[in-house]
Amino acid sequence: MKKLLQLVAVVLMKIINWKKLSFLLVIMTAAGMVLQTYTLPPKTMASFYTSLNGSTVHLSETLSLERSEQFHFVPTAPVVSLSSSSVQSVPVAEGRARVSPLLRSSSSRRRRRRDAKIDRSNEQKAVSSPPPPRTPPTRLQRYIWSLPPDEALLYAKREMQNVSTVTEDPELYAPLFRNVSVFKRSYELMETILKVYIYPDGGRPIFHVPHLRGIYASEGWFMKLMEENRQFVSKDPKKAHLFYLPYSARQLEMALYVPNSHNMRPLSIFLRDYVNKIAAKYPFWNRTHGSDHFLVACHDWGPYTVNEHQELRRNTIKALCNADLSEGIFVAGKDVSLPETTIKNPRRPLRNVGGGRRVSQRPILAFFAGNMHGRVRPALLKYWSDKDKDMRIYGPLPGRVSRKMTYIGHMKSSRFCICPMGYEVNSPRIVEAIYFECVPVIIADNFALPLNDVLDWTAFSVVVAEKDIPKLKEILLAIPLRRYLVMQTNVKMVQKHFLWNPKPIKYDLFHMVLHSIWSSRLNQIQVSES
Repeated sequence: MKKLLQLVAVVLMKIINWKKLSFLLVIMTAAGMVLQTYTLPPKTMASFYTSLNGSTVHLSETLSLERSEQFHFVPTAPVVSLSSSSVQSVPVAEGRARVSPLLRSSSSRRRRRRDAKIDRSNEQKAVSSPPPPRTPPTRLQRYIWSLPPDEALLYAKREMQNVSTVTEDPELYAPLFRNVSVFKRSYELMETILKVYIYPDGGRPIFHVPHLRGIYASEGWFMKLMEENRQFVSKDPKKAHLFYLPYSARQLEMALYVPNSHNMRPLSIFLRDYVNKIAAKYPFWNRTHGSDHFLVACHDWGPYTVNEHQELRRNTIKALCNADLSEGIFVAGKDVSLPETTIKNPRRPLRNVGGGRRVSQRPILAFFAGNMHGRVRPALLKYWSDKDKDMRIYGPLPGRVSRKMTYIGHMKSSRFCICPMGYEVNSPRIVEAIYFECVPVIIADNFALPLNDVLDWTAFSVVVAEKDIPKLKEILLAIPLRRYLVMQTNVKMVQKHFLWNPKPIKYDLFHMVLHSIWSSRLNQIQVSES
């Protein structure tokens, strides 16, 4: 038997090419290792790296394959635990296959895109927190929801007559408000009660097509968020407390206005015919003569589109950027002053929010740059352009100046940002100043300040009469430093109430505008003393 085995061994030694067999085994082993690298899940990969040299490398179980391959394993390299901030040195395997330049470039591009997406997400989280989870309705809420709309409004009106004092609320900064206790209770009642019916009537693009870009974007963002909303919108008009006329004054102007005609009457006639149509089709307009209906218009011509329909002009709640008290269209106490916000990128409406500098890094006393139109801006330029190094007042920002510091850079470097009216009383610079944490100086007589039914503008802005433009620097220097520091802090705190969040959150601009409309509707309710 022993001789037989020796004979078989001699034959195999002569027949088999052992060099080729060894090479084949090496190739198969290497291929198996590479195959495991690309097919095993991250958790198994961690075990695989452990088995290479008997040491342990801690990788998160959720770490993606692509991300894990970006680590370059070298001996005794520092490894950061993804779940903590500690750094420890551990021995790790060295034998990682090199990645080709093409794959490395592609991976780098994907990483940059992913990091940019994370940055945008973090940017939004930095200015707002996610909405709290919904809680089951209480017995009181179920009772209120069972009430007919008129009775629910009457209940809310009575509740507003007995408001408890708010001593502390982490979500509301009391110095910003006329009466934070009244606002908080009214807001809570809105969240519990309010239902809005949106008329489906109206052809595109004038109706149901939000204009989301530019200085008139506020009306479009309200329309977009209102039509997407599930909490406040009711499909049943019989359950509604308010009725929304979903038209865009900007789209109306682009569709019907004849350039250079200076004739806005066709726009007003179009809106008149629309209201007559829904009044004939539905019973709700005639029931209250339009007093429980509302519209939202930020275009300068918004007030003038209602002139051909007397009930629309007199009774309807109008949320307008052009909130001019001198023309007899905007009615204080009934209508709502809508903030004018400039949105340059609808996909990132919060892109330019924040980033303001500390007071010590704001060497400029006051800044303005813009086109010369209206009655106020030429006077501002006349008295202050090139007159004082502390007063940076320009027409359009000159190239020699913008090459050294951009428009946004000027706002971030100024203590006060001048916000004069243009053709109309409203100005997008007011909200721009708030975004860049610069105290706004508003020069526009007869202007009802945005959301002034709840916000106390003296806490975070300066209002200067048009006749006092020659004394502008004197007025600003008369504000004590301690007072200015408080105002600038308040500007930061009020930012959250002027943000168009892609998904609305509590107390943001969508909710603030809707609350002012709700509050106007409550003001119409009469409660008998008995």
